[in-house]
Amino acid sequence: MKSARNRQLSFAFADSPMGGGDERKSDVSDGTAWLLHRAKNRKVEDLATSGEADESLMERIAFIGNLALALRNVARNKGAPGVDKRSVEEVIAVSPRLLFTLRRALLDGGYRPGDIRRVWIPKPGGGQRGLGIPNVVDRWVQEAVRLVLEPIFEPRFHPSSLGFRPGRGAATAIAEAKAHVATGYEWVVDMGLSKFCDRVHHQRLLARLGQHVADPRVLTLVNWMLKAAVVMPDGVRIPTVEGTPQGGPLSPLLSNIVLDELDWELDRRGLRFVRYADDCNIFVGSERAGCRVMDSTRRFVERKLRLRVNEKKSAVARPEERHFLGFRLRPSGDGRVAVHISKRTKDRLDAKIRELTPRSWGQSLTSLFESVNSYLRGWFGYYRLCTEEEASAPPLSTPCPAWHHPEDGRCDGVSPQRHLEEEQSARADPGLSQSLVSRAADVALRNLAELPYVSGGLAARPALCREITIRRAGCVAHKSGSVRGAAG
Repeated sequence: MKSARNRQLSFAFADSPMGGGDERKSDVSDGTAWLLHRAKNRKVEDLATSGEADESLMERIAFIGNLALALRNVARNKGAPGVDKRSVEEVIAVSPRLLFTLRRALLDGGYRPGDIRRVWIPKPGGGQRGLGIPNVVDRWVQEAVRLVLEPIFEPRFHPSSLGFRPGRGAATAIAEAKAHVATGYEWVVDMGLSKFCDRVHHQRLLARLGQHVADPRVLTLVNWMLKAAVVMPDGVRIPTVEGTPQGGPLSPLLSNIVLDELDWELDRRGLRFVRYADDCNIFVGSERAGCRVMDSTRRFVERKLRLRVNEKKSAVARPEERHFLGFRLRPSGDGRVAVHISKRTKDRLDAKIRELTPRSWGQSLTSLFESVNSYLRGWFGYYRLCTEEEASAPPLSTPCPAWHHPEDGRCDGVSPQRHLEEEQSARADPGLSQSLVSRAADVALRNLAELPYVSGGLAARPALCREITIRRAGCVAHKSGSVRGAAG
């Protein structure tokens, strides 16, 4: 495996340009234009099939148009280099030559994936989650495989599997969960899997793939990807015997293929459920029924799928007591279901805003506002599903009547509102809760009101405007909690 890995790295980058920065940029631009031209020639209808995949599946993966589209998708996602330290830009620069070499290697069986770089990221609830970063060339091949396998498996997935699928997402998952609660199923079996990606059984996964993939070369290629060794941050190389690496383009599809067996088992039992990745909510009519379903589903997961239920994060409870994709559902008794953000989401928001508005800030307030705005725009975009939310942030303790220059106290004519409203956007989304927007503004204000301002080597406390505004897609949230639409 070690010699194969070295051969792959050499094969991929023997002709890499080593010129200056301007030359590198020119090569990247030329490579991008060439990829766009080649990707346009990809015929989706020629690559996808509604029936069983035939034995020419590798030819579809190695099709020039498919490989060009795959690299274009990898380039759009950007991402960090793998263990070979080659960036996306470097691969794009040599792509006109590398693509044909890669195609031949895939068809004649000479391609071998490189090792995977392990990085650790903090988990919201504490602890760390391991991510695997393949080399850019390996991400390219994984994306090419995904583009061909996804049309084969997508029609076979259960409709209630809503994570990492085209045209589906958190909004559709919450909508389906609301429908179940609205029809009287007001108890939820909230089941999460413990270290799911680290415990996927390779032979079971390959067997599931083999039910619809007739080309043995593709199964062998996926097996090599699964067996790629992991390089830890300290340089230790660890062989992989089970699990799918989180971080590659193919991993979400493989995860759904594994858990599709669970989806159809729940369907066979007549249960109403919503699954998003490894989080599954099963809706039942009583607590007793929920306990019964929890026990039987746990047995299926552990005995049949050879996975493990996360007992700490799984429970039978009312929907308003559980955290699902950052939300909680509360039935109103008249057939309607309100969508709130969960307590965990509120705590994460408060912590993130405090992180973005530190007590010591060595840059301009303009950059601080831009950082807060960038985060809140994405946050509001995701949590716009909320129908109502309580305003729980306490008011400011000290009024800040004006915006003054930090050095001599004079007004500089630039208010926080101007800093925070630099983008033109559409009108306000009426589904966004007023108090939800106000909460984020309150948290930011409390921190900014105590923020030291450093300029010219002198530290002073500026008088911050009490009515600081935060904009999200044309939605202006004031300290008072009111929301108004902004034109244009």
